[in-house]
Amino acid sequence: MYLKHLSLTNFRSLTRLDMQFPRRVVLLTGENAQGKTSVLEAIYFLAAFTSFQTHLERQIINFHEAKNPLAVTRLVAEYQRGKTKHRLEARLILEPSGINGQRLRKEVLLDGVKKHISDIMGHFNAVLFVPQMSQIIEGGPDDRRRYLNLALAQTVPTYAHTLSEYSQALAQRNALLKALNEGTGNSKQLEIWDETLVRLGSQIILGRIQAIQEIERFASRIHHELTRGSEALRLAYEPAYDPLPKPEMQMGLKLDTPIDRSALGLDEIQKGFLARLKQIRSEEIARGVTTIGPHRDDLRFIINKADVGDYGSRGQLRTTLLALKLAEVEWMRERTGEWPVILLDEVMAELDTHRRADLLNYVGKGEQILFTTTDTNLFTPQFVEQAEIWNVRGGVIEPNH
Repeated sequence: MYLKHLSLTNFRSLTRLDMQFPRRVVLLTGENAQGKTSVLEAIYFLAAFTSFQTHLERQIINFHEAKNPLAVTRLVAEYQRGKTKHRLEARLILEPSGINGQRLRKEVLLDGVKKHISDIMGHFNAVLFVPQMSQIIEGGPDDRRRYLNLALAQTVPTYAHTLSEYSQALAQRNALLKALNEGTGNSKQLEIWDETLVRLGSQIILGRIQAIQEIERFASRIHHELTRGSEALRLAYEPAYDPLPKPEMQMGLKLDTPIDRSALGLDEIQKGFLARLKQIRSEEIARGVTTIGPHRDDLRFIINKADVGDYGSRGQLRTTLLALKLAEVEWMRERTGEWPVILLDEVMAELDTHRRADLLNYVGKGEQILFTTTDTNLFTPQFVEQAEIWNVRGGVIEPNH
Protein backbone atom coordinates (compact mmCIF):
# COMPACT_ATOMS: atom_id res chain seq x y z
CA MET A 1 0.00 0.00 0.00
CA TYR A 2 1.25 3.47 -0.77
CA LEU A 3 -0.06 7.01 -0.94
CA LYS A 4 -0.11 8.48 -4.44
CA HIS A 5 -1.61 11.92 -3.89
CA LEU A 6 -2.63 14.05 -0.90
CA SER A 7 -4.85 17.12 -1.02
CA LEU A 8 -5.48 19.24 2.08
CA THR A 9 -7.69 22.29 2.54
CA ASN A 10 -7.61 24.36 5.74
CA PHE A 11 -5.79 21.67 7.71
CA ARG A 12 -3.81 23.33 10.52
CA SER A 13 -1.44 25.87 8.94
CA LEU A 14 -1.72 24.12 5.58
CA THR A 15 -4.43 26.23 3.94
CA ARG A 16 -3.86 24.43 0.67
CA LEU A 17 -1.68 21.42 -0.17
CA ASP A 18 -1.72 19.37 -3.35
CA MET A 19 1.16 16.87 -3.63
CA GLN A 20 2.05 13.72 -5.53
CA PHE A 21 3.91 11.24 -3.32
CA PRO A 22 6.66 8.96 -4.58
CA ARG A 23 6.78 5.26 -3.72
CA ARG A 24 9.96 5.64 -1.69
CA VAL A 25 11.41 7.46 1.31
CA VAL A 26 10.47 11.12 1.73
CA LEU A 27 12.37 13.44 4.08
CA LEU A 28 10.34 16.49 5.13
CA THR A 29 12.94 19.00 6.26
CA GLY A 30 12.73 22.47 7.76
CA GLU A 31 12.69 24.41 10.98
CA ASN A 32 10.20 23.72 13.78
CA ALA A 33 6.58 24.93 13.49
CA GLN A 34 6.65 25.09 9.68
CA GLY A 35 4.06 22.36 8.98
CA LYS A 36 6.14 19.16 8.70
CA THR A 37 4.30 17.34 11.48
CA SER A 38 0.95 18.52 10.14
CA VAL A 39 1.56 16.54 6.94
CA LEU A 40 2.09 13.34 8.95
CA GLU A 41 -0.89 14.19 11.14
CA ALA A 42 -3.13 14.50 8.07
CA ILE A 43 -1.98 11.18 6.62
CA TYR A 44 -2.47 9.40 9.94
CA PHE A 45 -5.89 11.01 10.34
CA LEU A 46 -6.99 9.26 7.14
CA ALA A 47 -5.96 5.93 8.66
CA ALA A 48 -7.24 6.35 12.22
CA PHE A 49 -9.73 9.25 11.88
CA THR A 50 -8.27 10.79 14.98
CA SER A 51 -5.37 13.14 15.65
CA PHE A 52 -2.21 12.20 17.52
CA GLN A 53 -1.70 15.89 18.35
CA THR A 54 -4.98 16.72 20.09
CA HIS A 55 -8.21 15.25 21.42
CA LEU A 56 -10.06 18.44 20.38
CA GLU A 57 -10.58 17.88 16.68
CA ARG A 58 -11.79 21.43 16.04
CA GLN A 59 -8.15 22.46 16.59
CA ILE A 60 -7.33 20.68 13.33
CA ILE A 61 -9.33 23.27 11.39
CA ASN A 62 -7.24 26.18 10.20
CA PHE A 63 -7.38 28.99 12.77
CA HIS A 64 -8.50 31.66 10.33
CA GLU A 65 -11.07 29.37 8.66
CA ALA A 66 -12.53 28.44 12.06
CA LYS A 67 -13.56 32.08 12.61
CA ASN A 68 -16.20 31.72 9.89
CA PRO A 69 -19.77 30.66 10.83
CA LEU A 70 -19.31 27.63 8.57
CA ALA A 71 -15.79 26.22 8.40
CA VAL A 72 -14.68 23.15 6.44
CA THR A 73 -11.43 21.20 6.53
CA ARG A 74 -10.97 18.65 3.77
CA LEU A 75 -8.48 15.80 3.43
CA VAL A 76 -8.32 13.68 0.26
CA ALA A 77 -5.97 10.77 -0.33
CA GLU A 78 -5.52 8.74 -3.49
CA TYR A 79 -3.72 5.50 -2.76
CA GLN A 80 -2.97 2.08 -4.15
CA ARG A 81 -4.02 -1.00 -2.19
CA GLY A 82 -2.94 -4.17 -3.92
CA LYS A 83 -3.77 -3.67 -7.58
CA THR A 84 -6.66 -1.28 -6.93
CA LYS A 85 -6.63 2.51 -6.69
CA HIS A 86 -8.86 4.19 -4.12
CA ARG A 87 -9.89 7.68 -3.10
CA LEU A 88 -10.53 8.46 0.56
CA GLU A 89 -11.97 11.78 1.67
CA ALA A 90 -12.55 13.14 5.18
CA ARG A 91 -14.38 16.38 5.94
CA LEU A 92 -14.48 18.19 9.26
CA ILE A 93 -17.37 20.62 9.24
CA LEU A 94 -17.73 23.27 11.94
CA GLU A 95 -21.29 24.53 11.59
CA PRO A 96 -23.70 26.78 13.50
CA SER A 97 -25.64 25.14 16.33
CA GLY A 98 -28.09 26.81 18.69
CA ILE A 99 -27.58 30.41 19.71
CA ASN A 100 -24.04 31.53 18.86
CA GLY A 101 -22.86 27.92 19.14
CA GLN A 102 -20.99 25.57 16.82
CA ARG A 103 -20.77 21.83 16.45
CA LEU A 104 -18.19 19.69 14.68
CA ARG A 105 -19.35 17.06 12.24
CA LYS A 106 -17.27 14.49 10.37
CA GLU A 107 -18.02 12.98 6.98
CA VAL A 108 -16.02 10.19 5.36
CA LEU A 109 -16.25 8.99 1.76
CA LEU A 110 -14.55 5.99 0.19
CA ASP A 111 -14.47 6.05 -3.61
CA GLY A 112 -17.21 8.69 -3.56
CA VAL A 113 -19.59 6.80 -1.24
CA LYS A 114 -20.34 8.05 2.29
CA LYS A 115 -19.43 5.54 4.99
CA HIS A 116 -19.52 5.21 8.75
CA ILE A 117 -16.03 5.62 10.18
CA SER A 118 -16.18 2.24 11.93
CA ASP A 119 -16.91 0.58 8.58
CA ILE A 120 -14.00 2.20 6.77
CA MET A 121 -11.25 1.85 9.39
CA GLY A 122 -8.41 -0.28 8.10
CA HIS A 123 -8.86 0.50 4.41
CA PHE A 124 -5.90 2.86 4.45
CA ASN A 125 -3.15 1.81 6.87
CA ALA A 126 -0.44 3.87 8.51
CA VAL A 127 1.89 3.29 11.45
CA LEU A 128 3.00 6.39 13.32
CA PHE A 129 6.10 6.84 15.46
CA VAL A 130 6.55 10.07 17.45
CA PRO A 131 8.71 10.57 20.56
CA GLN A 132 5.74 11.47 22.79
CA MET A 133 4.41 7.96 22.21
CA SER A 134 6.50 6.92 25.20
CA GLN A 135 3.20 7.54 27.03
CA ILE A 136 2.12 4.15 25.70
CA ILE A 137 4.67 2.65 28.09
CA GLU A 138 4.96 5.12 30.96
CA GLY A 139 1.49 6.69 30.82
CA GLY A 140 -1.77 5.36 32.21
CA PRO A 141 -3.95 2.43 31.11
CA ASP A 142 -6.00 4.82 28.92
CA ASP A 143 -2.91 5.49 26.79
CA ARG A 144 -2.25 1.79 26.30
CA ARG A 145 -5.88 0.98 25.51
CA ARG A 146 -5.90 3.79 22.97
CA TYR A 147 -2.79 2.34 21.34
CA LEU A 148 -4.34 -1.13 21.21
CA ASN A 149 -7.64 0.13 19.83
CA LEU A 150 -6.04 2.19 17.07
CA ALA A 151 -3.77 -0.68 16.00
CA LEU A 152 -6.54 -3.28 16.03
CA ALA A 153 -9.10 -1.03 14.36
CA GLN A 154 -6.78 -0.63 11.38
CA THR A 155 -5.91 -4.30 11.17
CA VAL A 156 -8.73 -6.51 12.43
CA PRO A 157 -11.97 -6.41 10.41
CA THR A 158 -15.08 -5.35 12.41
CA TYR A 159 -13.00 -4.41 15.50
CA ALA A 160 -13.80 -0.69 15.22
CA HIS A 161 -17.50 -1.41 14.76
CA THR A 162 -17.57 -3.81 17.72
CA LEU A 163 -15.71 -1.33 19.92
CA SER A 164 -18.18 1.44 18.99
CA GLU A 165 -21.15 -0.77 19.86
CA TYR A 166 -19.49 -1.85 23.11
CA SER A 167 -18.97 1.77 24.17
CA GLN A 168 -22.63 2.53 23.53
CA ALA A 169 -23.77 -0.55 25.48
CA LEU A 170 -21.42 0.34 28.34
CA ALA A 171 -22.88 3.86 28.57
CA GLN A 172 -26.42 2.45 28.67
CA ARG A 173 -25.51 -0.15 31.30
CA ASN A 174 -23.77 2.44 33.47
CA ALA A 175 -26.82 4.71 33.27
CA LEU A 176 -29.02 1.82 34.39
CA LEU A 177 -26.66 0.89 37.24
CA LYS A 178 -26.75 4.48 38.45
CA ALA A 179 -30.56 4.52 38.28
CA LEU A 180 -30.76 1.26 40.22
CA ASN A 181 -28.39 2.70 42.82
CA GLU A 182 -30.76 5.65 43.22
CA GLY A 183 -33.79 3.37 43.58
CA THR A 184 -35.18 3.85 40.08
CA GLY A 185 -34.79 1.80 36.91
CA ASN A 186 -35.84 -1.71 35.98
CA SER A 187 -33.53 -4.46 37.27
CA LYS A 188 -34.76 -6.87 34.57
CA GLN A 189 -33.22 -4.62 31.93
CA LEU A 190 -29.82 -5.26 33.46
CA GLU A 191 -29.83 -8.82 32.17
CA ILE A 192 -30.35 -7.54 28.62
CA TRP A 193 -27.43 -5.12 28.89
CA ASP A 194 -25.30 -7.81 30.55
CA GLU A 195 -25.78 -10.09 27.55
CA THR A 196 -25.03 -7.27 25.09
CA LEU A 197 -21.92 -6.18 27.00
CA VAL A 198 -20.67 -9.77 27.22
CA ARG A 199 -21.28 -10.51 23.53
CA LEU A 200 -19.37 -7.44 22.37
CA GLY A 201 -16.78 -7.31 25.14
CA SER A 202 -15.77 -10.94 24.64
CA GLN A 203 -15.03 -10.27 20.97
CA ILE A 204 -12.78 -7.36 22.00
CA ILE A 205 -11.00 -9.45 24.64
CA LEU A 206 -10.39 -12.30 22.19
CA GLY A 207 -9.14 -9.87 19.55
CA ARG A 208 -6.72 -8.32 22.03
CA ILE A 209 -5.46 -11.71 23.22
CA GLN A 210 -4.64 -12.75 19.67
CA ALA A 211 -3.19 -9.38 18.60
CA ILE A 212 -0.94 -8.96 21.63
CA GLN A 213 0.42 -12.45 21.22
CA GLU A 214 1.16 -11.82 17.54
CA ILE A 215 2.71 -8.37 18.12
CA GLU A 216 4.81 -9.78 20.97
CA ARG A 217 6.28 -12.38 18.61
CA PHE A 218 7.63 -9.60 16.39
CA ALA A 219 8.50 -7.18 19.20
CA SER A 220 10.50 -9.68 21.24
CA ARG A 221 12.59 -10.65 18.20
CA ILE A 222 13.22 -7.04 17.17
CA HIS A 223 14.01 -6.00 20.75
CA HIS A 224 16.46 -8.90 21.08
CA GLU A 225 18.25 -7.66 17.95
CA LEU A 226 18.19 -4.00 19.04
CA THR A 227 19.75 -4.87 22.41
CA ARG A 228 22.25 -7.28 20.83
CA GLY A 229 20.69 -10.12 22.81
CA SER A 230 21.17 -8.54 26.25
CA GLU A 231 17.45 -8.12 27.09
CA ALA A 232 14.20 -10.05 26.65
CA LEU A 233 10.96 -8.13 26.06
CA ARG A 234 7.52 -9.51 26.86
CA LEU A 235 4.06 -7.96 26.46
CA ALA A 236 1.73 -8.72 29.38
CA TYR A 237 -1.98 -8.34 28.73
CA GLU A 238 -3.92 -7.56 31.91
CA PRO A 239 -7.65 -7.84 31.19
CA ALA A 240 -10.03 -6.38 33.77
CA TYR A 241 -12.06 -9.54 33.33
CA ASP A 242 -9.50 -12.30 33.02
CA PRO A 243 -10.81 -15.56 31.53
CA LEU A 244 -7.79 -17.22 33.14
CA PRO A 245 -7.10 -16.28 36.76
CA LYS A 246 -3.50 -15.45 37.63
CA PRO A 247 -1.48 -18.17 39.36
CA GLU A 248 -1.36 -18.02 43.11
CA MET A 249 1.21 -15.75 44.79
CA GLN A 250 1.02 -13.32 41.84
CA MET A 251 -1.35 -10.81 43.45
CA GLY A 252 -0.26 -7.22 42.81
CA LEU A 253 3.05 -8.19 41.24
CA LYS A 254 4.11 -7.12 37.78
CA LEU A 255 6.92 -9.68 37.80
CA ASP A 256 4.42 -12.40 37.01
CA THR A 257 5.12 -15.39 34.85
CA PRO A 258 3.62 -15.39 31.35
CA ILE A 259 -0.05 -16.34 31.12
CA ASP A 260 -1.07 -18.12 27.93
CA ARG A 261 -4.66 -17.34 26.95
CA SER A 262 -4.30 -18.37 23.29
CA ALA A 263 -6.36 -21.56 23.70
CA LEU A 264 -9.43 -19.67 24.90
CA GLY A 265 -12.45 -19.62 22.61
CA LEU A 266 -15.16 -17.00 22.29
CA ASP A 267 -17.83 -19.15 23.98
CA GLU A 268 -15.61 -19.81 26.98
CA ILE A 269 -14.86 -16.10 27.43
CA GLN A 270 -18.55 -15.19 27.12
CA LYS A 271 -19.72 -17.74 29.67
CA GLY A 272 -17.09 -16.71 32.21
CA PHE A 273 -17.66 -12.99 31.64
CA LEU A 274 -21.43 -13.32 32.13
CA ALA A 275 -21.01 -15.43 35.27
CA ARG A 276 -18.61 -12.89 36.73
CA LEU A 277 -21.03 -10.00 36.07
CA LYS A 278 -23.74 -11.86 37.93
CA GLN A 279 -21.38 -12.46 40.88
CA ILE A 280 -20.58 -8.77 41.28
CA ARG A 281 -24.00 -7.37 40.37
CA SER A 282 -24.81 -6.02 43.84
CA GLU A 283 -21.36 -4.40 44.07
CA GLU A 284 -21.75 -2.70 40.68
CA ILE A 285 -25.22 -1.41 41.56
CA ALA A 286 -23.80 -0.02 44.82
CA ARG A 287 -21.05 1.76 42.87
CA GLY A 288 -23.27 2.70 39.94
CA VAL A 289 -20.68 1.72 37.35
CA THR A 290 -19.42 -1.28 35.36
CA THR A 291 -16.21 -2.41 37.05
CA ILE A 292 -14.96 -5.14 34.68
CA GLY A 293 -14.63 -5.40 30.92
CA PRO A 294 -12.23 -4.35 28.15
CA HIS A 295 -12.80 -0.66 28.95
CA ARG A 296 -10.54 -1.26 31.99
CA ASP A 297 -7.91 -3.51 30.42
CA ASP A 298 -4.18 -2.78 30.60
CA LEU A 299 -1.02 -3.80 28.77
CA ARG A 300 2.38 -3.91 30.42
CA PHE A 301 5.89 -4.16 28.96
CA ILE A 302 8.28 -6.47 30.78
CA ILE A 303 12.07 -6.60 30.32
CA ASN A 304 13.93 -9.29 32.21
CA LYS A 305 10.93 -9.61 34.60
CA ALA A 306 10.83 -5.87 35.40
CA ASP A 307 8.04 -3.49 34.33
CA VAL A 308 9.58 -0.98 31.88
CA GLY A 309 6.97 1.67 32.72
CA ASP A 310 7.93 1.58 36.40
CA TYR A 311 11.60 0.63 36.39
CA GLY A 312 12.96 1.11 32.86
CA SER A 313 15.75 3.56 32.02
CA ARG A 314 15.28 6.20 29.32
CA GLY A 315 17.26 4.00 26.96
CA GLN A 316 15.05 1.01 27.70
CA LEU A 317 11.91 3.09 27.18
CA ARG A 318 13.11 4.28 23.77
CA THR A 319 14.23 0.83 22.69
CA THR A 320 10.97 -0.78 23.83
CA LEU A 321 8.91 1.82 21.99
CA LEU A 322 11.03 1.41 18.86
CA ALA A 323 10.62 -2.38 18.99
CA LEU A 324 6.86 -2.02 19.53
CA LYS A 325 6.32 0.31 16.57
CA LEU A 326 8.51 -1.74 14.24
CA ALA A 327 6.61 -4.84 15.36
CA GLU A 328 3.35 -3.05 14.59
CA VAL A 329 4.53 -2.49 11.02
CA GLU A 330 5.40 -6.16 10.52
CA TRP A 331 2.23 -7.38 12.25
CA MET A 332 0.05 -5.11 10.12
CA ARG A 333 1.72 -6.37 6.96
CA GLU A 334 1.27 -10.00 8.03
CA ARG A 335 -2.40 -9.47 8.88
CA THR A 336 -3.40 -7.36 5.84
CA GLY A 337 -0.92 -8.46 3.20
CA GLU A 338 0.02 -4.81 2.65
CA TRP A 339 2.82 -2.61 3.95
CA PRO A 340 1.38 0.31 5.92
CA VAL A 341 2.61 3.82 5.19
CA ILE A 342 5.29 4.48 7.85
CA LEU A 343 5.29 7.93 9.47
CA LEU A 344 8.17 9.02 11.70
CA ASP A 345 8.17 12.46 13.30
CA GLU A 346 11.56 13.76 14.53
CA VAL A 347 12.52 10.34 15.90
CA MET A 348 16.15 10.29 14.79
CA ALA A 349 17.15 13.03 17.26
CA GLU A 350 15.86 10.83 20.10
CA LEU A 351 18.07 7.85 19.19
CA ASP A 352 21.77 7.12 19.50
CA THR A 353 23.89 6.23 16.48
CA HIS A 354 23.28 2.47 16.76
CA ARG A 355 19.51 2.86 17.14
CA ARG A 356 19.38 5.21 14.13
CA ALA A 357 21.14 2.62 12.00
CA ASP A 358 18.81 -0.12 13.27
CA LEU A 359 15.72 2.00 12.55
CA LEU A 360 16.81 2.88 9.02
CA ASN A 361 17.59 -0.79 8.36
CA TYR A 362 14.15 -1.95 9.50
CA VAL A 363 11.96 0.72 7.90
CA GLY A 364 13.88 0.46 4.65
CA LYS A 365 11.90 -2.72 3.95
CA GLY A 366 8.64 -0.78 3.66
CA GLU A 367 7.02 0.54 0.49
CA GLN A 368 6.64 4.16 1.60
CA ILE A 369 8.25 5.96 4.54
CA LEU A 370 7.94 9.61 5.55
CA PHE A 371 10.37 11.22 8.00
CA THR A 372 10.30 14.73 9.40
CA THR A 373 13.59 16.22 10.51
CA THR A 374 15.31 19.51 11.20
CA ASP A 375 18.71 17.97 10.45
CA THR A 376 19.44 15.64 7.52
CA ASN A 377 22.88 14.94 9.06
CA LEU A 378 21.10 12.50 11.39
CA PHE A 379 20.70 10.23 8.36
CA THR A 380 23.47 8.40 6.54
CA PRO A 381 24.61 9.99 3.25
CA GLN A 382 23.52 6.83 1.40
CA PHE A 383 20.01 7.05 2.88
CA VAL A 384 19.67 10.75 2.02
CA GLU A 385 20.88 10.13 -1.52
CA GLN A 386 18.13 7.55 -2.11
CA ALA A 387 15.38 9.67 -0.52
CA GLU A 388 13.15 12.39 -1.90
CA ILE A 389 13.80 15.59 0.07
CA TRP A 390 11.05 18.17 0.53
CA ASN A 391 11.59 21.51 2.22
CA VAL A 392 8.72 22.78 4.37
CA ARG A 393 8.47 26.45 5.23
CA GLY A 394 5.44 28.42 6.38
CA GLY A 395 3.05 25.65 5.41
CA VAL A 396 4.44 25.45 1.87
CA ILE A 397 6.24 22.32 0.57
CA GLU A 398 8.87 22.57 -2.12
CA PRO A 399 10.71 19.48 -3.48
CA ASN A 400 14.48 19.85 -3.28
CA HIS A 401 15.66 19.20 -6.84
